[in-house]
Amino acid sequence: MNAVDERARQRTALASVAAAVLLVTVKLITGLAAGSLAFVAEAVHSGTDLVAALLTLFAVRVAIRPPDREHHYGHGKAEHLAALGESAFLILVSVAIAAESLRRLITGEGHGVEATWWAFAVIALVIAVDAARTVASRRAARRFHSPAFAANALHFASDLAGSVAVLVGLVVVSAGEPRGDAAAALFVAAVVVLSALRLARQSVDVLMDRTEVEAEQRIRAALSGLEEPVEPRRIRVRHAAGRHFADLVVGVPSDAGVTQAHATADHVEQVVQEALPGADVVVHVEPAVSTGDLRELATAAASGVPEVREVHNVRVMHLPHGYELSLHVKLPSELSLTQAHDAVERLEGVIRTAIPDLHNVHTHIEPLSGTDWGRLPASDATTAERDAIGEIVRQVTGAEPTAVSFRDGEGGRIALVTITLPGDQPLPSAHEHAGAIEEAVRERCPALGDVIVHTEPAEAEAGERR
Repeated sequence: MNAVDERARQRTALASVAAAVLLVTVKLITGLAAGSLAFVAEAVHSGTDLVAALLTLFAVRVAIRPPDREHHYGHGKAEHLAALGESAFLILVSVAIAAESLRRLITGEGHGVEATWWAFAVIALVIAVDAARTVASRRAARRFHSPAFAANALHFASDLAGSVAVLVGLVVVSAGEPRGDAAAALFVAAVVVLSALRLARQSVDVLMDRTEVEAEQRIRAALSGLEEPVEPRRIRVRHAAGRHFADLVVGVPSDAGVTQAHATADHVEQVVQEALPGADVVVHVEPAVSTGDLRELATAAASGVPEVREVHNVRVMHLPHGYELSLHVKLPSELSLTQAHDAVERLEGVIRTAIPDLHNVHTHIEPLSGTDWGRLPASDATTAERDAIGEIVRQVTGAEPTAVSFRDGEGGRIALVTITLPGDQPLPSAHEHAGAIEEAVRERCPALGDVIVHTEPAEAEAGERR
């Protein structure tokens, strides 16, 4: 919330305090002067509203404080604490007024009530003030999503109803029925108690972190619309000071890397915030149970061994006695052979657990290469290799290469070649073309340290790469 909104909230709260002071004074003086219990009840009611306004002012000033070391989720619940305390105070005072009203109705007391013209004038003024501050508090509650202002609007509305009841009571008294004042006071007390109970329930629900079913349904609906489906395993939502706090546990494909999982978490956070604007969202990702083929199961199982950095060349062999699996495993180069072997044995155990009917696992251990510090070679230094690559690509594909570039690394010069093939060509065939080009380039240019051929579909040609 910006500084302008904060100042507006405090101005609204201060206006409520000033209005409550005015009404308490006017109602109490009029009630005592006219001998009207209904007016006194309304004065007490406005007194509780004064307490409410003071609590709201305090709560608003506390709730706008940002999170700190001791309050990681901010101070928004201060408003709900204030509303709960206010509710309890309202109930106690209203019960006392109701008891006195019943006593007067039963005993027939109340003949001292004077329905004077100035009493009618005061109640008309009070009704106008109550209506104005009810509207102002409701607007503030909607604008700032503030439960404290919503509580004020509720109380001011009950004040308005009570003031109308006092007016009706004065009319009944002026018509010759003195118990109309006590009846009006009893009505005011009942209205206040019902309003206070509803407010107390809302405040307790927030303070006890009661789940919002509607908010959870909106989150589930948002997650179901994702292109890449995730498995919602736990959704928890709470609400404080007009803001939702949601934490989710979602399952992602078990063979997803850390970067992929993080991107998925960011996407989930975004769609939840769109479903619940302004929400504070925390997403925790867990590997989902893999339901794919043996290659996917083996790759997913490898992610559970911390030392394993990469798994590739996974082959599944179907033999008469069952399935066998072979794969290449890359481990940190600083490991000793004993440490690497222990890691691979644990990997094989994890794979056997994931695939119980697997007969055997064959692993090839490779060191993970470090970062190669490369540079761009001079353009005239690669003329021969560039011409040879162009000729080979034309022979294999019948077209010029889309792009040819070179990098000089610690392991030698690397040729980066991009070729274009028909988009409907099967992947194995495209891979064979790329392999044929790589093999031919290595034979024609033995000084090259490596050749990497990238294939693109003809309908989506890429621009030339450096």
